[in-house]
Amino acid sequence: MEVTDQRVRQEVDKFMRGLVRRNPGEPEFHQAVLEVIESLMPLALENPQYREARILERMTEPDRVIIFRVTWEDDAGRIHADRAWRVQFNNAIGPYKGGLRFHHDLTLGVLKFLGFEQVFKNSLTGLPMGGAKGGSNFNPKGRSDREVMRFCQSLMVELHRHIGEDTDVPAGDIGVGGREISYMFGQYKRLANRFVGTLTGKGLAFGGSLVRLEATGYGTVYFMREMLRRIGEDVDGKVCVVSGSGNVALYAIEKLIELGGKVVTASDSEGFVHDPDGLDRDKFEFLRALKEERRGRIRELADAFSGVTFYPGARPWGVAADLAFPSATQNELGKDDARALIENGVLAVAEGANMPATHEAVHKLKAAGVLFGPGKAANAGGVAVSGLEQSQNALRVSWPHEKVDQRLGEIMREVHEKCVTYGEGPDGTVDYVRGANRAGFVKVAEAMLAYGAV
Repeated sequence: MEVTDQRVRQEVDKFMRGLVRRNPGEPEFHQAVLEVIESLMPLALENPQYREARILERMTEPDRVIIFRVTWEDDAGRIHADRAWRVQFNNAIGPYKGGLRFHHDLTLGVLKFLGFEQVFKNSLTGLPMGGAKGGSNFNPKGRSDREVMRFCQSLMVELHRHIGEDTDVPAGDIGVGGREISYMFGQYKRLANRFVGTLTGKGLAFGGSLVRLEATGYGTVYFMREMLRRIGEDVDGKVCVVSGSGNVALYAIEKLIELGGKVVTASDSEGFVHDPDGLDRDKFEFLRALKEERRGRIRELADAFSGVTFYPGARPWGVAADLAFPSATQNELGKDDARALIENGVLAVAEGANMPATHEAVHKLKAAGVLFGPGKAANAGGVAVSGLEQSQNALRVSWPHEKVDQRLGEIMREVHEKCVTYGEGPDGTVDYVRGANRAGFVKVAEAMLAYGAV
């Protein structure tokens, strides 16, 4: 039967109706699956082996979801009970791999979307890693170090039963940085009586990898550079808008400055700052210390430097720029933001965060001919270096900064090449969303087919 656009649309709608019925109240998960299924449905209709083995249905159902209570005591002696999850989505090509997120409004639906995306992202790196995600509705903001330590230790009492270097290897994410990873790894080591690479993002003194802190931001810029090179452009001299001021945004900004980009914005939950002259090394170092050491607010950058303006309660997408890097959180860039970027002549967008652009925004940007690097490809650098940390732990070695950064650049080039292979159209343009989804899918699907009905 001929695979027409109408039939594809009908099959996508039918698939999504079933998925929404089985997973009610999880809009982020529905959005993530829709974006992928739109790319994969033609492939599934053209390949009967995928349909007969129900690969799409199996890939959108987690292998398992672990839910548990975390009971801990604050500094005043009050008892708290938070909820934690680990969504082990798919381990067809390697042990589960994905971050832990601590955020007060975290839900299972958000974790399922993140775990689902992680399957494709990890596949694209070429490293043997499956996909998972986890976390808790515990909010570390405003908590003392000792409170965070007690929470992390209590969480690991249960989580350690479900993870291991050949089973599931968590890492950090929003709300989970070096402090939290250190507390959790220390407790894991005590409970398991083993020193192995069961968590990544560890400190350099106990098995961590150089460049891991910078990897997601650096990798996003490397992916952008590859997209631009393909059309004869470069980062050098381009005006860049970046959202966020966390780990991803900070090191995207650092790498953009290094490559000659002019970064004019950064943001946090209170608003964004605009620097028409572009952030230089001094301003970046102030921002890095502000966020990593003092945990301050972005408005302090405007207070400290003349010519920098703070816009409360706003996002930076109305600022004219050549390149955009949404690097804060999911669905921060909507269709009106996409329209503003297009009207201001944006050339390319690379997602530093996970699914920061809404479904409507992605379609609008692509329709306007904007190069669009989806998160599962553009921000794969973080998990890539996590995979390299696993390799170093297994070998009991520590690689120098130059080697890890070089390997990161190579992996991001390979990810880009896969996107081009699976996403290039007859006219030579590349649909990076389709390319990333199909490239990530095929490797996992082939493994699942090889295993049979498991």
